[in-house]
Amino acid sequence: MTSNMPAAEVDTSASLVRALLESQHPDLASLPLREAANGWDNVIFRLGDALSIRLPRRAMAARLVEHEQAVLPALGARLPIAIPVPVRIGRPEFDYPWSWSINPWIPGTIAAVTPFADPSREAQRLGAFMAALHTTAPVDAPSNPHRGHFVGRNTDINVERAAQLDWGDSMLERWGELVDVEPWPHEPTWIHGDLHGANLLVDDGEISGVIDFGDVCAGDPATDLSIAWSLFGERDRDVFREAASRGEHAVDDATWQRAEAWALHFAVIYTLHSADNPTMGAIGDHLRRTLLG
Repeated sequence: MTSNMPAAEVDTSASLVRALLESQHPDLASLPLREAANGWDNVIFRLGDALSIRLPRRAMAARLVEHEQAVLPALGARLPIAIPVPVRIGRPEFDYPWSWSINPWIPGTIAAVTPFADPSREAQRLGAFMAALHTTAPVDAPSNPHRGHFVGRNTDINVERAAQLDWGDSMLERWGELVDVEPWPHEPTWIHGDLHGANLLVDDGEISGVIDFGDVCAGDPATDLSIAWSLFGERDRDVFREAASRGEHAVDDATWQRAEAWALHFAVIYTLHSADNPTMGAIGDHLRRTLLG
């Protein structure tokens, strides 16, 4: 496993955030402020009871926050589960070089470590969310070189990564079977792009929010549908697929096969890059066991 969480490229301290608030959003500056999460790309602060602040901690993440600011207001209006639609926008100031967002605070803990009260019901709800999200994207929607393309394009990198794993030949054999499939035949749809159990929140046993839309882009919806293999058993995967099929495009057999291929691709990624993130390592291990036995 590779430990490579990048260092922050700028100061993202509470004192900086307080100064930014006092300058740009003074009506919110007196609210309690505490750091809630510090990830690879962003730092999250809780602001009072109802708000959160999302600041990029490195240049690569800055454009992802800008994607969220541009895209999420329109998407959030039609999605049946809460997403972090920005309610205020922050701008560069005080040597902080990038845009930042003030979002609603969505209660819950991540689905990767929080069980569902009724997995079948949550499979149906998340499938309905997929159906609402996966609509034809406009021509100016963001693209993403790592997500949303035909999954077979990942073959070379997975052959390279297979040499770093002890999964035997089973991974590459299964990979070859899964990517022997037709590409997405329709116009690209909106996709989340990074949908896994650490980007879903669960509150009182129910999915309360879908978060971290930095990779939102236009592409093959199979990328997102891959989450079925990490969250649900076989029966509830069928529930999820049926609900996701009630949108603009049915989840046909080819799309479902590409989704399983994406799940295997993510299993490899999460396993190899989880030395400093045991939660993602556990997701990768679960996917490996589910997909390869």
